[in-house]
Amino acid sequence: MRWQRSIDGVTYTISSDKDALDTALIIKFLTQEAYWAKGRVAQAILEMLEHSLCFGLYRGGTQVGFARVVTDYYSFAYLADVFVIKQERGRGLGTWLVETILNTPPCNRVKTMMLFTKDAHGLYARFGFAEPEDTSRIMFRRA
Repeated sequence: MRWQRSIDGVTYTISSDKDALDTALIIKFLTQEAYWAKGRVAQAILEMLEHSLCFGLYRGGTQVGFARVVTDYYSFAYLADVFVIKQERGRGLGTWLVETILNTPPCNRVKTMMLFTKDAHGLYARFGFAEPEDTSRIMFRRA
């Protein structure tokens, strides 16, 4: 699937085509710039891409953003690794990327979607994400 939008005369595209992904850009961003992905290695990132719904954000033919969703297609989804490169921020591209993902099947019919963020609560709150009122039911197992 593909979506296009023109911003200030520049055409941006979101695509769910995994073959179009710039894996080198994704690996570089996640291993060097993303606070949440520190310690990941390239091979692990490639495996995550393989097992996720992936959305690339492009300016012309150059990838400038990314997000992925891990889901069972009905009851649960996890939105992960959302980013827009520094040079393209401030144009509403992250908002458009999240909005597009949330309005696309299967994400638009999943009963529960979660994500983790340290610094983008305002962005995600616009789409109905909120901190759980009762965290006593949430458990984690970390390796």
